[in-house]
Amino acid sequence: MAKPTTAAQRRIIAGADPVTGRLRGTEAQLTALVRLRLAFRHPRPPHAYFLTPAGHRVRDEPTDAAPETAPAEAEPGVFTARTGTEPEPAAAGPAREREVRGAWLGLVELRRMTNPGGDRERPCAWERAHQVRAVAIALEAAGRAPAAAGRDGYRVTESVQPDAVEVSEPTAEGVRACGTALERAGWLVSEHGDARTGRRFAVVSPKRR
Repeated sequence: MAKPTTAAQRRIIAGADPVTGRLRGTEAQLTALVRLRLAFRHPRPPHAYFLTPAGHRVRDEPTDAAPETAPAEAEPGVFTARTGTEPEPAAAGPAREREVRGAWLGLVELRRMTNPGGDRERPCAWERAHQVRAVAIALEAAGRAPAAAGRDGYRVTESVQPDAVEVSEPTAEGVRACGTALERAGWLVSEHGDARTGRRFAVVSPKRR
């Protein structure tokens, strides 16, 4: 029988990043979650802590207990995938690059822990359930820039095709570069064009095998 978590541990788990499961807390608190097998420490710098599948289940469990605190807004510093459709431009720089790298490494580790045989070469269940965000993370981690006010870049949106998303860029070369990056990240990519508008885009779906 698993050892029950404390209220403080449940607050840390509940506060995990909704995209990557990255945890924030003191070293002692996070190490305790590792001992409970609810978290793991990534082997590469910055050695961040992430929820394990068991930790995700704990976070998703319904609870009747009211939280001790109820913040009115999202915690600052929580990682957000950039799809290129955001209304406001976001800051860039070394800090963002580290966050993106940490998010991508967290997804790769989640693949290893949840895919059959520890397969890191194809999307895991979380990525298949959150394809827009997962594709955006893979693109930014590969060095592609999201669209923003006054700047061209990729846009990731839902697709009319089932179990797929669309990735667009202003140029055919940009679309092709995004497709190459996503294929390397384990996604299936097919390029398409709109004969009426001349728009080029890629339809992206998760690789199953």
